[in-house]
Amino acid sequence: MNIILLGPPGAGKGTQARLLVEDRNMVQLSTGDMLREARSSGTEMGKKVAAVMDAGNLVTDEIVIGLIREKLEAGGDHGGFIFDGFPRTLAQADALGNLLEEEGQALDAVVEMQVDDDELVSRITARSTCANCGEVYNDLTKPIPADGVCTSCGKKAEFKRRADDNEESLKTRLLAYYKQTSPLLGYYYAKGDLKTVNGLGEIGEVAGAIKSALA
Repeated sequence: MNIILLGPPGAGKGTQARLLVEDRNMVQLSTGDMLREARSSGTEMGKKVAAVMDAGNLVTDEIVIGLIREKLEAGGDHGGFIFDGFPRTLAQADALGNLLEEEGQALDAVVEMQVDDDELVSRITARSTCANCGEVYNDLTKPIPADGVCTSCGKKAEFKRRADDNEESLKTRLLAYYKQTSPLLGYYYAKGDLKTVNGLGEIGEVAGAIKSALA
């Protein structure tokens, strides 16, 4: 099964992707992770990525599609791919669809994690992450353990807040997300691929909703 997770910054896509990886043995393809991995790989594609990033330029859609192609062609025993952070535009959606067709694969579902913006801002401004493993904590719903030991990696950790996890920055990021993503929602709805879940429930509730949507 191949799926796309759509949702604004802070909706919990990364958390839900990790649960799908654990539960269904899926492979999470995060654009940022793929670029970092490629940059340090020493491959021809990696050298391209490094050159573009070192010049301070944005990585082209062609390069990202090339990285995804490498992942698809690597094969392996897994339960399919989760596209997290890609596509963001209609051109990218078309490119991904064409790539999947070329590789003899299909897109099975697009899951939109729908949120209330005001609640999202409240949640994100209270967010911290473990510097060791990236586990997310929240002052309101999942406080940092009193002993300072991360519940995910089991290590004594430093917990960091993103510099842009503030109300003003988040609203700017939300505006950018909705400008780019609104066309994608209609695009995948018209194709019959779009599933919508409440992205602001408890982690287990959202996971259950996604499981039902993918059934």
